[in-house]
Amino acid sequence: MNPYAWPTDSDAVALLPALALAYYLLARRRHVGRRRVACFVLAELLLVAVFATPIETLALNNLLTAHFLQNVTLAEWVPALLVLSLPPALGRDVRVPMLPALVVWLGTYFAWHLPAAYDFALQHPHSVLHLEHASYLLGGAALWWPVVHGRASSAAKAAYLFGAFVLASPLGLLLALLPDPAYAFYRARPTVWGLSHLLDQEIAGTTMVAEQAVVFFAAFAFYFLRFLKEEERTGDVRLQRDGQPDSSRARTLSTPARQASSTSSSGRT
Repeated sequence: MNPYAWPTDSDAVALLPALALAYYLLARRRHVGRRRVACFVLAELLLVAVFATPIETLALNNLLTAHFLQNVTLAEWVPALLVLSLPPALGRDVRVPMLPALVVWLGTYFAWHLPAAYDFALQHPHSVLHLEHASYLLGGAALWWPVVHGRASSAAKAAYLFGAFVLASPLGLLLALLPDPAYAFYRARPTVWGLSHLLDQEIAGTTMVAEQAVVFFAAFAFYFLRFLKEEERTGDVRLQRDGQPDSSRARTLSTPARQASSTSSSGRT
């Protein structure tokens, strides 16, 4: 099979129209700003890029790296954009606790990357693989929901994102350091560009860790800097509050002094 053939049957065929219809119905009932619409459009374009192009063909037949690209797109990038695209009013109505969301996302990631589960899904691309991709998308949405729409402090969100990276990164590192290819599905198929199966796996694992470092560090830095600004504003307010009684006390103390001075002047007169 031509590894660069354009796919005729992929997740994008059903997923893209379904997401677009759901978002249209949502946007029609609630006010959605242009930036949020832009996030949704970008999410759709990412799905097209990895599922409606030869990347899909490579992922299903030749390269673990291509399939890993699809996985991180579904589990991290697209869910983040979809959650950002939702109006804040809806986000406040639906509460997703941080700890369960993190457990669901990590559990989904690690469970599907077990060799038995990974190979089984690829051997059933029209059923189990769809389930895998759907669980990535839902798990990713759960991960980002409390960050974007949650009521936790900026410090808690920064710590949450840091923890997500620390706990997820060993998966990519492990795959990059294994001495043998982990997935029998790809071992039985030819690669492209002269890559060995082991090198393909090393590239996939390393790229996964690097991508997570960029995404999660950027989000962590955003909320950590916001936390610092909030602390600075809180400190300024405290200084103003602490200084207010002193000035009031000074005015109170100066009033008797002025009265005494006035009385003394009257007596001299």
